[in-house]
Amino acid sequence: MIDLFLSAFVTFFVVIDPPGCAPIYAGLTGDASARQIRSMAIRAVIIASAILLFFAVLGEQLLGSLHIELDAFRIAGGIMLFVIALEMVFEKRTQRREDRAEKVKAQNDQTPEVDDVAVFPMAMPMLAGPGAIASIMLLMARADGIEQSLAVLGALAAVMLLTLVALILAAPLMKLFGAGFEAIITRLLGVLLAALAAQFIIDGIIGAFDLKILTP
Repeated sequence: MIDLFLSAFVTFFVVIDPPGCAPIYAGLTGDASARQIRSMAIRAVIIASAILLFFAVLGEQLLGSLHIELDAFRIAGGIMLFVIALEMVFEKRTQRREDRAEKVKAQNDQTPEVDDVAVFPMAMPMLAGPGAIASIMLLMARADGIEQSLAVLGALAAVMLLTLVALILAAPLMKLFGAGFEAIITRLLGVLLAALAAQFIIDGIIGAFDLKILTP
């Protein structure tokens, strides 16, 4: 149980990447008041959590309705997470997020009021992106019984809480640690995610191979 919680926590922390989202959120909300920053951060985390919870509960049924085997999803999800890991190691993911943030920021600068960034781009695709959705579905599929499922959801809740704190404290944290610290953390987390993605792919291949053997 503890091992599953820790594995899920690391996976969610790496994929959702609170340290990476914090400076981007700070850039998007540079002209907002402290109350607006707090409000948008809370709503972004709540919306992202609701999206991920939906796929955690109904993701397997959704795959079944599309006639997609779970092992195939494990392989596809693992490949996608591995690509994300490579982008994190080589800082391509951070650059893409910053480019997206610059576009939204440019749109904000065209209007006198502060635009709401809680839903887009923060809730989706930054927090509840394809990687996070694939991760929650894969981990919930691996969970055996209610207790293990609750462990996975507990890990998600813990990471989302940390994400909320990181978003609210984004500006002070950026001043304290600087961009260099963020780059180091992002690369270390990318290596961990690559190993987890490889394990998902291996599990999917083994599962599909056994399924083919058992098929008459």
